[in-house]
Amino acid sequence: MRPLVAFFLRGDKYLDPIDGKSYRKFLPYGYARVRENVLAPGTLSLERHRLFWVYLKNETNFFTENLKVLHFAPEQAFLRKFKKLKNIDYTTTDLNSPIADVKADICALPFKDNSYDFIICNHVLEHIPDDTKAMQELYRVLAPGGIAILQVPLENERAVTFEDNTITDQKERTEIFGQYDHVRVYGMDYFDKLRSIGFNVEALDYTLKISNEDIERYRIAKGELLPVCRKLV
Repeated sequence: MRPLVAFFLRGDKYLDPIDGKSYRKFLPYGYARVRENVLAPGTLSLERHRLFWVYLKNETNFFTENLKVLHFAPEQAFLRKFKKLKNIDYTTTDLNSPIADVKADICALPFKDNSYDFIICNHVLEHIPDDTKAMQELYRVLAPGGIAILQVPLENERAVTFEDNTITDQKERTEIFGQYDHVRVYGMDYFDKLRSIGFNVEALDYTLKISNEDIERYRIAKGELLPVCRKLV
């Protein structure tokens, strides 16, 4: 159905920077709260995917240098494009996804220390009960000088991350955590926790470098922060 929906919604008001195709509108998406006009019909990208893509294209060597890349829970929006890149040695991993190259628990990765130059792990950690162990594993397999982009659903106005394992009802979990399978709501202390693991962390508001016209045209969430994590040694 995706090609048919994309054809039906073709236009010139909104642009998906990932595939360069334009539409008269995007599709709605959400669980507890449905967001209108956010799901691009061609790539099925959301606001976070398009923000990440623009940052990746404009600010990194991802598309030009020879890199070993590890991608957790690979998103359909990126998978085919990344697989076609000749400059990267690209590995995908997930515990359950049938499209991942390596089936692995993020808390016990089967990769050697300092293996990857670039790690993509977007909207994964909010599903992991022991996110400290997961962060430690991400740090371990990242090479010195490497970059990890570790996006999570983040509430900028929340200072302290909230989690409560006693909430077991799926409907209640969806209302509180955003999805029934999320185990926490991250606050701004997320960046401090990453720093405590050893990462050099930048809470980057890359939307400040994007014009208001393009923010609206790409349907990016203004003010969304990118956790850009580096391993210095």
